[in-house]
Amino acid sequence: MQTKILCADDKQVVSAAAELLVNGELVAIPTETVYGLSADGLNPEAVAKIFKAKGRPQDNPLILHIADARDMEKFCHSIPESAWTLAETFWPGPLTMVLPAKDIVPKCTTAGLPTVAVRCPDCEITREIIRKAGVPVAAPSANLSGKPSTTTAEHVYHDHNGKIPLIVDGGPCRVGVESTILDLTDEKPRLLRPGGITLEAMAQIVGEIVIDKAVTGSIDKDTVVKAPGMKYRHYAPECSVIIVDGSTEAAARYIGKHFSPNNRVLCFEEELQAFSDFAPLSYGKEADTDTLLAGLFAALRELDDPSIGTVFARCPAGSGKAMAVQNRLLKAAGFHRVNAELFVLGITGGTGCGKTTLLKAFEAIGGVVMDCDAIYHQLLKTDTVLLGAIENRFPGCVEDGTLNRKKLGLIVFSDPAALADLNAITHGAVKAEVLRRLDLATAPVAIDAIGLFEGGLAALCDVTVAVTAPLDDRIARLTIRDNITPEQAKLRIHAQKPESWFRENCDYILENNGTASNFQEKCFAFFDKLSIIKEKA
Repeated sequence: MQTKILCADDKQVVSAAAELLVNGELVAIPTETVYGLSADGLNPEAVAKIFKAKGRPQDNPLILHIADARDMEKFCHSIPESAWTLAETFWPGPLTMVLPAKDIVPKCTTAGLPTVAVRCPDCEITREIIRKAGVPVAAPSANLSGKPSTTTAEHVYHDHNGKIPLIVDGGPCRVGVESTILDLTDEKPRLLRPGGITLEAMAQIVGEIVIDKAVTGSIDKDTVVKAPGMKYRHYAPECSVIIVDGSTEAAARYIGKHFSPNNRVLCFEEELQAFSDFAPLSYGKEADTDTLLAGLFAALRELDDPSIGTVFARCPAGSGKAMAVQNRLLKAAGFHRVNAELFVLGITGGTGCGKTTLLKAFEAIGGVVMDCDAIYHQLLKTDTVLLGAIENRFPGCVEDGTLNRKKLGLIVFSDPAALADLNAITHGAVKAEVLRRLDLATAPVAIDAIGLFEGGLAALCDVTVAVTAPLDDRIARLTIRDNITPEQAKLRIHAQKPESWFRENCDYILENNGTASNFQEKCFAFFDKLSIIKEKA
C-alpha cells in the first residue's frame, strides 16, 4: 500500500479523507493534542484495523471524536448537566469525557464497556473531515502501541508508511500530549488522564475531582479501565527511562555517578549547561510548561534509538499542566524514578564479617536499612508472581502457595546453572521492591545485600562498601551464631566470593580485624568521612 501525505490546505484533502473513512479505511488526522489514527467509530471492521495497525491491546478503549458538542446525544445517554457545561467551556479542545454509551457504539470501540470516551478536537480540518464523512471517528494516537506519541505527520509516516492510505498533514500539534480524560459516570468526577485542560480548571465547574491511581502509579494488568493510556507502559522509547528528581545540582551529581557513554539526558532548557557532559536533549523550558507539553513526545521519539542504553529524564514538579508531563514521563519510565537528593549506600561482604555493626551504626546516625535477605523472604510470602516464576522453573517447589526451601535448595546448590536461573528470578523481584521503597524513602538508605552487584542493586547506590574480616574470626562467629561446626562454616565461606573480589569492585573496604568496640568506632569514622550522610540524616 502506498501512503500519501496531503497538506491540510489541499482542496482535495477533506473529500479524500472522508471517502476513505466511509469505505472503512484508516486515515491519520491532526489534532491540537497529537496525531490520531482514525477510522469510522461505528464500523467494527474498520475499528479492528486500528488495533491491528498499532498493535494495540483489545482491552484498551478508543476515543470517539465528534465535530460538534450536540453530537454527544447521538452516542451517549444519561448525560449530566456538568458534561454540557464542560463542553461549552472547553470544546473544541483537549478534553475527553467518559459517558454512558448508546447501543449504536460498537463494543470494539469501547473495549466491551458500557461507557464511551468522547471529545470534540480543536482542529478545524479534522472536524470538517468528520462532518463530511458523516460518522464519528475512533482515533487513538497514531504511534505504534507503547511508543512515544506522534506530534507531526513525519512521525506518523515513520510508524505507518505502507500500512495506511492517507496522512493529513496539519503541521506540528499545538498542545503536544493527549487530551485530559474525565470520567463522569462515577459518583464523583474522576480524572483518568491529565492533559492540556487542567484539574483546577475543571474543578471550578464540577467541584471535587477524584484522581485515579493510574495517573500517578501503575495498576494491575487485569484491571478494567475506562480510557486509553491507563494500564500499559506507554509513550516509551526503546531504551530504559529513569526520572531523576531533586535539584539540578543533585541530579547532575547522581547522573555523573551512573552515566555511561551510551546514555542520554532529557532535561529542561535551563539545565543544558549543567548537563553538558551527559549528551543532554532539551524538551522545553521548566518555567513554561506549555513548551514541555509540546516538546516531550518529539524528544522521546528522538531518543527512541536502540544504541541508547538509559535516558535520565528531568520532570517538572507541581500541578496544573505539569501533571500531564509527569504522567507521560512516569508511563515512559515504567514509574521508575529516583530522588537525587537521597543518599544510598550499598553494603556487602561475606558471611560472618560483621556487617551488622556497620548497619547499626548507620541507623544510629538516622539512616534506614533495607535488608535484601529479609525483603526476599517477605516476598516469598506475598508475591504470587515471584512464586509462580519459581514454580514454573522448578516444578513442585511451591506447595499450596508456600515455597519448599529445602526442596529448592537440593536442586540449586548442586547445579550452578539452576542457581543462576533462580538468581535471575529473585534478583529482579528484590530489585523491584527496593526501587519501590526508595521511592518512599526520606532519609539516607543502606541497601544490605551479599549479591549487591549480581542483583543490579549496586547501580542504585551512591557509594558501595564491603566489610571484610580475617578467616578465623569469620569461622568463629558463624559456629556460634548459626550453631554449625567449623568445617561447615568453612564450606559456607568458601562458597562465597573471596575478599579480593570485593576489593576490586567496591568503593570502600572496612576491615573488621579488631575488637567489637574498635570496629564500631571505625564505622562511625567512615560515616564522618562520607559527610553527605551527616548532612542528610
